[in-house]
Amino acid sequence: MKAIRYSRYGGPEVLGLEEADEPRVGPDSVLVRVRAAAVNPVDWKCREGHLDPLLQAVFPVIPGWDVSGVVVRPGVAVPEFAPGDEVIGYVREDFLSRGTFAEYVAAPVRTLAPKPRNLTFEEAAGLPLTGLTAYQVLHDVLEVKRGETVLVHAAAGGVGSLAVQLAAHLGARVIGTASERNHDFVRRLGGEPVSHGEGLAERVRGPAPGGVDAVFDTVGGDTLRTSVNLLAPEGRLASIVDPEVVDHGGRYHFVRPDPRDLRRLSELAEQGVVSVHVSETFPLERAADAHRLNQEGRTRGKIVVTVAGETEG
Repeated sequence: MKAIRYSRYGGPEVLGLEEADEPRVGPDSVLVRVRAAAVNPVDWKCREGHLDPLLQAVFPVIPGWDVSGVVVRPGVAVPEFAPGDEVIGYVREDFLSRGTFAEYVAAPVRTLAPKPRNLTFEEAAGLPLTGLTAYQVLHDVLEVKRGETVLVHAAAGGVGSLAVQLAAHLGARVIGTASERNHDFVRRLGGEPVSHGEGLAERVRGPAPGGVDAVFDTVGGDTLRTSVNLLAPEGRLASIVDPEVVDHGGRYHFVRPDPRDLRRLSELAEQGVVSVHVSETFPLERAADAHRLNQEGRTRGKIVVTVAGETEG
């Protein structure tokens, strides 16, 4: 099969389209014909070696954790899926090697769920990692309730755009930070946009003079520290990027694969509760360009790599 691989840590230039062996399917895995794979910031952070203390790299590494595609062959212990089923997955293991930027991936069954029928493969590929992150933080960490006010940072980005929609569905009032050009986009998602940068605290206190009940931090650093002072009494704080949040009484969350959560996200997508905005797509051979664009950090929604469709089997 064709796959994007890298044999050393580095910039986008270490990515190359290569011939690789088709992955073996274990008893608890599913061979998936990849149709699309989304790009996430964690992909280039892994590629540059920033996650080496957490995840061992077994070179050569195929990058990518998000996928949408079609089941070719389930493992012998997998009754949940059959050949031809359309699926999505957050295909993360405890090491880096067998990612989704390839024509095929052997995905552990615990990482998969049915693909939303109303989403394209490109849209569906952008749902797993960002959707699971937003869902788990809002439901399990912040425990957002109806009538509360939630501040979501980088509300037009991959995680932020899903978090705005999911928080609004929970009945919360959502304030979302975004650049001016993305304010209308945040409004369409169900949020009240405010510009990030200098003066952020004053802009948030305008619509929420008593403070916000929960902050969903996706930026870290100064933005996180500013957020601490925007909390109402008993307010909750969570970050997915900055462990310093613990020093401020908040919680740090690293998303994990969960088939029940992913299946629920698929259902919410089919119900029209959440949608995925794909800002740009690249063919597999241009995965390095997709990484470069994602690394600029100004993406609205998701960047997706597509794999040309073939007859499954």
